[in-house]
Amino acid sequence: MDKDQIKGAAKDMTGSMKEAAGKATGDRELEAKGAGEKTMGKMQKGVGDMKDAARNAFKR
Repeated sequence: MDKDQIKGAAKDMTGSMKEAAGKATGDRELEAKGAGEKTMGKMQKGVGDMKDAARNAFKR
């Protein structure tokens, strides 16, 4: 497991919580920041997935 996968999943979760809190309170800025952080987390996790796949491909 790559560190980017872990950090990305954490950002994704944090972003989801911020987005939900923004929706619940009507804070559109917090909602937008949460959505952006969630997207960045998914991207970072994807980078980690690619690194992990490349590492596994070269092990064979």
